[in-house]
Amino acid sequence: APAPPPARHLFSDPAEVEALRGNLLAWYDRCKRDLPWRTLAVTEPDADRRGYAVWVSEIMLQQTQVATVIDYYNRWMQKWPTLQALAQASLEEVNELWAGLGYYSRGKRLQEAARKVVSELAGRMPRTAEDLQKLLPGVGRYTAGAIASISYGQATGVVDGNVIRVLCRLRCIGADSSSPAVIDRLWDMANVLVDRSRPGDFNQALMELGATVCVPKAPLCGECPVKQHCQAWRRKLFGNPPKVPDIEDCGVGDCPLCPPATEPWDSSLGVTNFPRKAAKKPPRAMRTATCVLERRGCHGAPEYLIVQRPSSGLLAGLWEFPSLPLAQDLQEEREREELADHLQVWMGQPVAAKGLQFIGEVIHIFSHIHQTYVVYSLPLDGDVTLDPALSPSRWVTEDEFHASAVSTAMKKVLKAHEKQRRQESSPVKGSKRKRGAKAGGAGST
Repeated sequence: APAPPPARHLFSDPAEVEALRGNLLAWYDRCKRDLPWRTLAVTEPDADRRGYAVWVSEIMLQQTQVATVIDYYNRWMQKWPTLQALAQASLEEVNELWAGLGYYSRGKRLQEAARKVVSELAGRMPRTAEDLQKLLPGVGRYTAGAIASISYGQATGVVDGNVIRVLCRLRCIGADSSSPAVIDRLWDMANVLVDRSRPGDFNQALMELGATVCVPKAPLCGECPVKQHCQAWRRKLFGNPPKVPDIEDCGVGDCPLCPPATEPWDSSLGVTNFPRKAAKKPPRAMRTATCVLERRGCHGAPEYLIVQRPSSGLLAGLWEFPSLPLAQDLQEEREREELADHLQVWMGQPVAAKGLQFIGEVIHIFSHIHQTYVVYSLPLDGDVTLDPALSPSRWVTEDEFHASAVSTAMKKVLKAHEKQRRQESSPVKGSKRKRGAKAGGAGST
């Protein structure tokens, strides 16, 4: 078994733990942000509705900033205020409301779990972190702890990105904070620290501290309510520990929580020496040919063909313009030919590659994919019969397109198409887009 970490990495003094809890909760009571899910967690008397309200917020907040989530959360809770209401919704409705929030599988898993609660658990939310994690698909250790502590008062800790940063700085933990061994230590620490009488408030306070004060860059140490308990802050003030450490000190030897000897303390970084993570793998590059098929509707307004993606994988169940993955470094002529063949399957009639008008390239950055959409357009005269045996497809107006469950990337593709159309209708010369031009900036989801 690995040796236990030295005392400086732990919260082993009960008096210090009590002081930290009191200081942090007092700060939270003064400074916490007014957020809709916090209001529901305090005011909703029904335990199942309260748990559901917190659950929705925690799923939405995964990988997404609070400012972005608020509007989505309010619209979600207005449309589906209970588990029963969500269980009766269609996946299409869920995807439409979720569109633009990113990581679309979150909404799908949330609805699947809601249906399980209604059909198998008689509509009753599990009341402990253990049962929440065991019984609800898509609910992991953090989400279970957050729901149980905030909604039901269970004295269990939570560890998310903000908590990792705060705890690593409080105790100078410089080993790779994404490693399983370090994560286990941080969970132990969180469970020691959580206030037994106000566990939900304490966990939210710890996360709030990381989100607003103990931020990744330029932390506001002067405003921190627990800086007197922070080993990184002390080290910043008083410099490196002595070269010959005390028996209880750390920084030499085989400590599992200290920075590796090859990455010593950098005095210019101060508290931002912590936490440390292994270098991320660069996102893989992908190219996709996408065609905006356009026709005139019955009232003369343009209509666009959109098709539904498969029910699993990236952007599962969302709608997009007909698209085809491309091999890297494919010649333009071959790109056109492959896309024309792909469109011919949809339309049931020949498509000339030279009839595809190049619009530009739209770049979209997913968490693990650097995606380039090579955008073409093809105006159509008359109606087109689509093969019903293929994926679901439909013609939509521009307003219907934006109301559909389409990704941010597809909205950027349509924006590039509309920009090109405006340029072509403008009397200004030189509006023709050259091959390789970028249409629309990078974004992330």
